[in-house]
Amino acid sequence: MALVLVVAGAWFGYQRLAEPACAGQLRLTVAAAPEIAPAVQAAAAQWSENGAAAEGVCVAVDVTASDPVDVAAVLAGQHGVSLSGVGQAPGASVTPDVWLPDSSSWLLRLSSEAAGFAPTNNASIARSPVVVAMPQPVAASVGWPEKKITWGDLLKQVTTGTKLRTGIVEPTRDAAGLSGLLALGAAAGAAGGTQGRQATTSALRALATGRSAVRQDLLAKFPRATDPASIASSLSAAALSEEDVMEYNAKQPPIPLAALYVEPAAMSLDYPYAVMPGIEPARSAAAAGLFKVLTEGSFRDRLAKQNLRASDGTWGEGFSAPQGAPSPAGTPSSSAAAGGTAAGGADPAALSRALSTWTAITLPSRMLAVIDVSGSMLEKVPTANNATRAQVTLAAAQGGLDLFDESWAVGLWIFSTELVGARDYRELVPIGPLTNQRSQLKSALAGISPKPNGSTGLYDTVLAAYKAVQDGWEPGRVNSVVMLTDGENEDANGITQAKLLADLKAAADPEKPIQMVIIGIGNGVNRGELDAITKVTGGGVFVTEDPAKIGDIFLQAIALRPASN
Repeated sequence: MALVLVVAGAWFGYQRLAEPACAGQLRLTVAAAPEIAPAVQAAAAQWSENGAAAEGVCVAVDVTASDPVDVAAVLAGQHGVSLSGVGQAPGASVTPDVWLPDSSSWLLRLSSEAAGFAPTNNASIARSPVVVAMPQPVAASVGWPEKKITWGDLLKQVTTGTKLRTGIVEPTRDAAGLSGLLALGAAAGAAGGTQGRQATTSALRALATGRSAVRQDLLAKFPRATDPASIASSLSAAALSEEDVMEYNAKQPPIPLAALYVEPAAMSLDYPYAVMPGIEPARSAAAAGLFKVLTEGSFRDRLAKQNLRASDGTWGEGFSAPQGAPSPAGTPSSSAAAGGTAAGGADPAALSRALSTWTAITLPSRMLAVIDVSGSMLEKVPTANNATRAQVTLAAAQGGLDLFDESWAVGLWIFSTELVGARDYRELVPIGPLTNQRSQLKSALAGISPKPNGSTGLYDTVLAAYKAVQDGWEPGRVNSVVMLTDGENEDANGITQAKLLADLKAAADPEKPIQMVIIGIGNGVNRGELDAITKVTGGGVFVTEDPAKIGDIFLQAIALRPASN
């Protein structure tokens, strides 16, 4: 009897141990940047084998290698916003439960545009420093690996030398490219004033010359032969992730790349673990369980196999560090990134300014600038050392003109009331290529002065400007009107709002779209009046009560324009 009881008890205990600790199945979907996806997949599979569960339900994890720009497009579309340069989402894309992009900058860009986008957790699970990649012979010529290189050193080489052929992956679509853009821009802006603006423009134009739409295209521009002529004619410097350099060198190219850890460190790729807002509690619990797995010590070694560091900037077993690589390296992540405060050292304003400036420099455009010269533009601006609204506005327009390269076509009008007989507007420079009329535009801007008793002839001017741009519409360019005004329509002898909107609607041609961008300055602007116009034409309205901020607003307005017609 005792033997029977022992055997029965043992069998009962075995049965209890053999029974699963969970029931049913919950599938957690994870979209991870391609380079980290294999490590996440392996850790998730091990978790499942060990009995992954959340609230008593068995968990299976589906990990998809997803380019961050594609997921960003899906989320932007879901929230009814657009991100500069990102474009439309792929047709069959769906929103994951957890998103693991390569950088918190994606979360920051989305949360800055979409108030409803508020993912949780957001903590970093890996890191890859952003470096400047150079063919090793080129790197040796600038002192690598012994010499410490700063972004200021690199800026000088880019803007004044001829030896470095620089490139960048389109920063509106690539986090490492954006990081390099921010770092070089910060070095240029450190000079301040006109010198800083000129350095920024020169640096960005140099980068734009060698830009690539995707990373593989950029990597293909590095030298494919060891002879001096091939090296001299190939790409010689680009901001890439440390992981990019290690993967490139693992393929044993004719000339390996050096990774330069330029100081101060650029914003690292920090791989935030973003749990999407609105998922059900059971999936949220499963996401928390997977996050715990991805922060265990064993995951560090899985990352090392993918050429990635742990979130603290150190590496695990099997990591083949590039020559001269420090440990730790890179910038720390900020788990507050989706809250709109920081992403590895960047903030929403810095990201917006960098991307807006980049767009202004690189997007082929045909633009008519229309500037208010009514009497109210003589009002002083205390926050701009008592310069007038007109002076602040013209300085912003001049700064924009300095950014535009020779591919732009620009024209200039002014408006008030009765500038040419009963007409409210006057053409100063017709729309034409900057190669021929940059100096003419500068002279015209310098000669603009407000009409002391002039009012704001807004409606007549908007319609005329729209039709003028439409008449000379050019394919392959962004055709736009950019209007700067500090008031609402005051022309009693002009067309009515109803007539304006009806005429704009009748003139609109979907095959020849015109973007109407209106920048409102000061507190005398009627936002509703301006919104009604752009609702018909397309484009957008930007209003700042502080005219001193017109420079940044102008860049944001330029960046609003679509990437193609």
